Amino acid sequence: MTDWGEVYRANIDAVTALAEGLSTEQLSTRVPATPDWTVHDLLAHLAGSPADALSGRMDGAPGPDWTERHVGERAAHTTAGLVAEVRGSVDAVVASLDGNDRPALVWNAAVHHADLHEALAKGAPPQQMWRPVVEAMTPSLGEHVDALAGVSDYEKFRMFFSRRSRSQTAAWGTGLDQGTLDGFSIFGPRDDDQPIP
Repeated sequence: MTDWGEVYRANIDAVTALAEGLSTEQLSTRVPATPDWTVHDLLAHLAGSPADALSGRMDGAPGPDWTERHVGERAAHTTAGLVAEVRGSVDAVVASLDGNDRPALVWNAAVHHADLHEALAKGAPPQQMWRPVVEAMTPSLGEHVDALAGVSDYEKFRMFFSRRSRSQTAAWGTGLDQGTLDGFSIFGPRDDDQPIP
């Protein structure tokens, strides 16, 4: 059984260590996976989403109004302040995961960790940060699992969370029609190509 608390801690440790070393220019970089956000905004989301979840402030979640609110509330926060907030909620998040086999906060951290890596051209995060999510999501492929056998696990991870465009998934040559491929993406299909490590 996956230790989701360990996966969450590993992603948060890596993201916050990365954040502490970013320049002002890097913090203002647009994140292709979430093009309305800068790197700073993404860090604000990683602080705001657990804060909201732990306090029960989930009206509108996981939609844009919910994320816009907690990102906006942290727009003027320093990187150090965001890092402190993210780290400060880790133990409470881990405690909330007991018995949850599809933990949204863990998956959110893993997905946005990869978003940061792609935005900053840092390559894919280490496998232990995202592979458990792919393993948990793979049953959703159903009868199509064999058709996607030639696609790397990292690319499937990105596809599941709508981080690959239609043209990118079509280029995999799986033989699946585009409607089927689109259906694997939780947040729906996208048309803007994404950086690939």
